[in-house]
Amino acid sequence: MLGNAIYPLLATSWGRTTKERLGVKDFIEFPTRHDANHRTSKVGHPEPTQRQLDRENKNPMRIRFNPLTIKKFRRFRSIRRGYVSLLVLVFMILLSLGAELLVNSRALVVHYQGQFYWPTYGNPIPGTVFGQDYQHETNYRELARQFEAEGGRNWVLMPPVPYNPYENDFRDNTLPPSPPSTRDRHFCGTDASGRDVLARLVYGFRLAIFFSLALLLATFMTGISLGSSMGYFGGPFDLIFQRLIEIWSSVPNLYVIIIIASVVIPNFWILLFILWAFGWMGMTWTMRTVTYKERARDYVLAARALGASHSRIIFRHILPNTVSVIVSYVPFQVAGGIVALAALDFLGFGLPPPEPSWGELLQQGWANLSAWWLSGSVVAAMVLTLVLVTFIGEAVREALDPKMHTTYE
Repeated sequence: MLGNAIYPLLATSWGRTTKERLGVKDFIEFPTRHDANHRTSKVGHPEPTQRQLDRENKNPMRIRFNPLTIKKFRRFRSIRRGYVSLLVLVFMILLSLGAELLVNSRALVVHYQGQFYWPTYGNPIPGTVFGQDYQHETNYRELARQFEAEGGRNWVLMPPVPYNPYENDFRDNTLPPSPPSTRDRHFCGTDASGRDVLARLVYGFRLAIFFSLALLLATFMTGISLGSSMGYFGGPFDLIFQRLIEIWSSVPNLYVIIIIASVVIPNFWILLFILWAFGWMGMTWTMRTVTYKERARDYVLAARALGASHSRIIFRHILPNTVSVIVSYVPFQVAGGIVALAALDFLGFGLPPPEPSWGELLQQGWANLSAWWLSGSVVAAMVLTLVLVTFIGEAVREALDPKMHTTYE
């Protein structure tokens, strides 16, 4: 009885003394009224009202981000260099997805005798449909000039760059490569085969970026799954795969590519398979080290004590705590995939002609040093892309690094 009477006085005195000693003006005080709309739990935190519970139950599949994840994303946005680079790179990828609307020898719209034709993504339309004397696909640049000369109601709307990356545009009394010309709408000139350089740059970027993303997905899936298993289980499983990786990493991958290229013509999937076969080991070592470190932490030991399975511990506890390491490697892996494809194409062991490739344009620029627009345009495109990816990688690493955003008082 005496203790029950003295405890409120001591609590009030301690709270007032604490406020005065610390100089804190605003303390969080939870409401204590008991009614149907606002209930207080035993620990002093307000319980959710029925309206809040109904709102949560209406959309149970709504994605809820961790407050720490939101904080890291805000850090990334605060790094203007990396955030702007990400926006520019995403914009470039979206433009490359719609490259047929910007760089294409097919017309966007053809109005002929009161009818509209949309040949960009459709089947080839023969020239006889528009009154020409040939059965093959219509030459829309000549058709546009013809309609313009006639001055009738027929018209053709062409893309800003009216060339595709495969066609040859030879000029009278001129041998390719041709310098840039706004009159002919070859804004970056032509290569040694008379193909538009800007068209090959745009389609080459789309090929390179999606090749690097596919390589990233394949290598990360293999490296994360195998590396986390090695770090978590350890023992003979870890030792066996360590020796196998050491043996496999000693194989010269360039010689393997040369041998395969001499037997079969390499294509997109063959090159992707070869680079994946020799590219997953770096992520495997990283994930093994990180998982081996996380395995000894208290939360993993607590999950084991509660009877959690190995798969639950790995996928629900360890991998979420290694996301920052994985994400920080993504931009640099993308840059590595772009450079690897360009290097193979430059050496002649990459994609076969006439596939649009930055490495093939570099090789043409090396063979035609006087044609400065060949090497200059592709070098500028590669530098821009790699700088954007590097800025994104640095910003991601800085945003996920707790040491750069922690203060001690």
